[in-house]
Amino acid sequence: MAASVIVAALAAAVVLILWYPWPYRIVSGGQDLLFILMAVDVVIGPLLTLAVFNLTKPRKELRRDLLIIVVLQVLALGYGLRTVYLARPAVLALEVDRFRVTTANDVLVSEFPQALPQYRALSMTGPELVSTARPTDAQREEAIMLSFSGADLGARPSYWRPWDAAARAQTIKTGKPLDEWLKRNPEQATVVREAAARTGRPVEQLLFLPMLARRTDWSVLVDRSTGDPVGFAPIDH
Repeated sequence: MAASVIVAALAAAVVLILWYPWPYRIVSGGQDLLFILMAVDVVIGPLLTLAVFNLTKPRKELRRDLLIIVVLQVLALGYGLRTVYLARPAVLALEVDRFRVTTANDVLVSEFPQALPQYRALSMTGPELVSTARPTDAQREEAIMLSFSGADLGARPSYWRPWDAAARAQTIKTGKPLDEWLKRNPEQATVVREAAARTGRPVEQLLFLPMLARRTDWSVLVDRSTGDPVGFAPIDH
């Protein structure tokens, strides 16, 4: 049992710190996937052990049964970790007036050869912040068709661009003042003010843009002076 708890703790650290840092564990469903992993490692292993453990069994047979349980547990945990890894959020992309969280298994990997060199592999330590290029007239029809199938610009490496001055200017242009939102939504003010406080900036200094994600939609908080993302808030649009 102790070994199962230790393994589960290590798996949780990898998932929550490397693959699903806050708030992606919430908006991308990392907490739910982690719960399944914990159930496999902490519950199934000990339960199977209790089912087969019998002191009257020959020692050789008991060792064999326990070894089978360990192998099954390791295989199940490995499969679960692989599933969580493939579903991890890989990109936080600005798409004109909104951000999109794209998971690794939603990225159109066939476009890696056409991507900029720095975007031909996915991040393993939380989403990479990128901007996106706008389709040309010749590309627009294809972009629309692919978006209908779930491949928006944030999922297409060939459109990923570095976070630069143009991207910052765009967030300042399209972001909405957080202080005005708080005045219109006093019932949600407490939790959003807490999110704003984590940025270390006054609410008057913050803008917010929608953030679309797999599990639930939040908002990205942006410094209205620099245009850089500085936090997240549970503002659903």
